[in-house]
Amino acid sequence: MKFFGREAQLDDLLGLWGKRVGSLVTCRGRRRIGKSTLIERFAERSKARFVKLEGLRPQPGYGNEDELAAFATQLAAQTGSERTPPADWYSAFIRLDREIRDGERTVVLIDEISWFGHYDKTFADYVKIAWDNHWKKHDRLIVVLCGSVSGWIRENIVDNGAFLGRRSLDMIVRELPLADCAKFWGAAAQRIDAREIADVLSVTGGVPRYLEEIDPGISAAENVRRMAFRANGLLRTDFDEMFTDVVTRQPRLSGKALRALAGAPMSVSELAAALRMERGGKLSSALVELEEAGLVEPDDGKNPATGESARERRYRLKDNYARFYLRYVEPVKNEIDAGAYSFASLAALDGWETVMGLAFENLVVNNWPQLLKPLHLDAAQVVSAAPWRRAGSRAKAASKKGRKGPRKAAGRGARKEDRKGVQVDLLLQTRRSLCIVEVKRQREIGREAIDEVAEKVRRVPRRDGMSVRTALVYEGNLAPVVEADGYFDAVVPFRQLLGV
Repeated sequence: MKFFGREAQLDDLLGLWGKRVGSLVTCRGRRRIGKSTLIERFAERSKARFVKLEGLRPQPGYGNEDELAAFATQLAAQTGSERTPPADWYSAFIRLDREIRDGERTVVLIDEISWFGHYDKTFADYVKIAWDNHWKKHDRLIVVLCGSVSGWIRENIVDNGAFLGRRSLDMIVRELPLADCAKFWGAAAQRIDAREIADVLSVTGGVPRYLEEIDPGISAAENVRRMAFRANGLLRTDFDEMFTDVVTRQPRLSGKALRALAGAPMSVSELAAALRMERGGKLSSALVELEEAGLVEPDDGKNPATGESARERRYRLKDNYARFYLRYVEPVKNEIDAGAYSFASLAALDGWETVMGLAFENLVVNNWPQLLKPLHLDAAQVVSAAPWRRAGSRAKAASKKGRKGPRKAAGRGARKEDRKGVQVDLLLQTRRSLCIVEVKRQREIGREAIDEVAEKVRRVPRRDGMSVRTALVYEGNLAPVVEADGYFDAVVPFRQLLGV
């Protein structure tokens, strides 16, 4: 099994062994992100006994007795305990407790915990009782409550007052950074064109399960074709799997919200209008779930003119796979499933270069912390990091009927200068400076990149005393004049972010 990165999370988990009582950990994140693998690797590194108990995916005809039977069967297979299904969850947890050996490091992973608790509203209460009265007394025990339904864990464990002060760690597992993603290509990453890696990552993002499917021996186009444009390909089927009622509690609404955000970032008000629904309640809870899963992200960039937070959050479709699926796979999924879809090359797909340029930009924005070193910034200095835009506007007439005073001389219909719009791919802000980051994926990148950013520098408002710096992150052939001109304070090739 390929496993790269996650060192910070592993260090946090390893630190728990220093306690003199047991530890309760919650672990959440989107499907395929590697939560279970992380915990398993932690147990291996700790040289600990590992017990994994995974809930059954709820299906018609299943009930609580099936989940209890699955729990008993898995526990028996790993510990030799009895296989008879327990009568209830308290009995199940007592049976687990009997298999814990004092003095022996043990990691118990209760995976897809929301599936275990799907049919019993008292399930979380029994977890709390078992922890208080039994599990926490084992000083060499770490119990991890894990699942893809982040909302269930948050409501039933994280935000549940009954668990206040009981959890030692709450981990939200995110996508891998670019440098760890490149390791899935192995030694081949050194000899493969960075554009090929960029294009695959623009489709998969940093999701480990998707990256495991990569075959370094074939082209980016063939990797994408095999994963996304075949009937049983992982990237063909996974979107629908993410939006079922056993993975998210509002599958239809969540899917519709992502489809709306695929066009452009939106505020909650704009999204509600697009979906023709009220902005609160169900929509707000769906956005919370999507954000917890790492599928969307609020671009909470501060206003560079005031240093204050935006009045209303704008949500961006963060997940590169979802972006690609909605643009290219979903419209032809029936043809794919029927084996009737084919294309000559990825570049032949409608709007490919434009779509991939936006996907590449999204990929870089998601990995902005990796830009800090080449930009000579420290994370502690950054107060805001997000795309930033200001819409253009036409000034209203300078004089209105009945207005008196000096402005009247301008005459009816006289206008102030129109405000020009501006859009910055990534705006990094510190207390005393702005860094305008331009992200480009083009075959040829020439002096026009300088001209575009220079215009953005003129249009972005800023407070007195604020310095402005510029950076270019690119994939393509960079004209010598761009670096020779010295306009950009930092020029960062994508390969540098990959660390190869």
